Amino acid sequence: MNEGKVFLVGAGPGDPGLITVRGRQLIDSADAVVYDALANSALLPPGARATGRPELYYVGKRGGAKDEKRSVTQEEINALLVKLAREGKRVVRLKGGDPFVFGRGSEEAQAMNDASIPFEVVPGITAGIAAPAYAGIPVTHRSLATSVTFVTGHEDPAKASTQTNWTALAQAGGTIVLYMGVKTLATIADTLIKGGMPAKIPAAAIQWGTHPRQRTVVATLETLAAKAEEEEITSPVITVIGWSVVLRDELNWFESRPLFGKRIVVTRATQQAPALSEKLSELGADVIEMPATQIARLDPAPLRAAIAAISNYDWLIFTSQNAISIFWEQLLGEGKDARALAGLKVAAVGPATAGALLEHGIAVDVIPKRFVAEGLLEMMRERDDVAGKSVLYITAEGARDVLQEGLRDVGADVTVIEAYRSVMDGEGAEKLARAIEAGKVDLVTFTSASAVRGYIDAVGEEPALQVPAASIGPQTSEALRDAGLEVKVEAKESTLDSLVSAVFSAF
Repeated sequence: MNEGKVFLVGAGPGDPGLITVRGRQLIDSADAVVYDALANSALLPPGARATGRPELYYVGKRGGAKDEKRSVTQEEINALLVKLAREGKRVVRLKGGDPFVFGRGSEEAQAMNDASIPFEVVPGITAGIAAPAYAGIPVTHRSLATSVTFVTGHEDPAKASTQTNWTALAQAGGTIVLYMGVKTLATIADTLIKGGMPAKIPAAAIQWGTHPRQRTVVATLETLAAKAEEEEITSPVITVIGWSVVLRDELNWFESRPLFGKRIVVTRATQQAPALSEKLSELGADVIEMPATQIARLDPAPLRAAIAAISNYDWLIFTSQNAISIFWEQLLGEGKDARALAGLKVAAVGPATAGALLEHGIAVDVIPKRFVAEGLLEMMRERDDVAGKSVLYITAEGARDVLQEGLRDVGADVTVIEAYRSVMDGEGAEKLARAIEAGKVDLVTFTSASAVRGYIDAVGEEPALQVPAASIGPQTSEALRDAGLEVKVEAKESTLDSLVSAVFSAF
């Protein structure tokens, strides 16, 4: 029997970019992932829910949640980890923050030891440091705080017996960081003040620290509980008490980003969504990926035949990165590489497509000033080496025939190979529709006309019409208007950077 192993992995405070390299490697190689409520689901391997690889087990426990009665107990979690490991699986126990900082990871490690299950602990960035940092509050500062104390806020100081000496804590100086405890904050503050801590010392409550929906309330120790209640701050919350809170006005970088607080939908194909999502996230947007389409490869036989006879062509034209990816797969599959294109001239519809070719060592001969088929056609018509030449054009099923018809009009012999089609991918559509109806979506981005119909079919026509759109170019804008959607902004150039700039200008 293969011996399994359990990896207690800290998922970090919420921002998926804060996972450790080791943690990311283990998630990607796991047979099973057991994750809790505060571990960002964006860390789970793409497609795992659909394929069942790795196996996913949600064991979240959220205090005060309406469905808390259905929460998985710690004993059940321990038993699940033992069971999976004894089946010979590599198991990642993905825990929010750090497994050993108020995370019961040590109890799970003890359970593995008792069951003679091999285990490994991978530390994570704890929320007590990360949330204040994202709120512009250092937990230590040479002039303001030379020590920091981490305390669980779940323990009510008013109860008969407590493990925390609140009076000593009040007189220790330095910064106090409370994990959770929003319900006991008023009592904790009163106890600290009675213990000798100044009532006017600055304090902050940070909800959903490091997430795009982060909110921060700043007050004093004596007023923070009331202000947090007034602002409807609920768990998960990190509370910081100490003089370093005054630095927030200078150091508040995260919540000051230009798109912070804006919820923007990305409808690009599943394989391409991250490129746009990352650009918007860097500007502070809360990005929802709801791919309206995904790329489905068509019968490769026609493309393979064209590649086998590649030396018969004079020109090779691409109008999408998808086409390049599929072409290159088949080129390599036929035992060829970039040298097979040595005798051809190559044209691309825009800089993104040209960049994808350059990654394969191919510098394009023609790139238009307007990054659309019409712009490329204008450039080709101006050349004296197109008429009478043989052109191989790799495109999508159902693509507009502007380019091939225009080239034929100038005397080129055009072979069109449809290498893929865009098919509807409505993953997450129901959840998105609910968010739209609740008024929690500010903008939807579109990078192709084909995505428009897929988006409407996925979320429903009524919700789709409620949110304005950002378009990558004229053809996409036309498709949006034909469908009845408002085009709030259109990119000046048909590139992702230009689309991001348009989104920025919209707000």
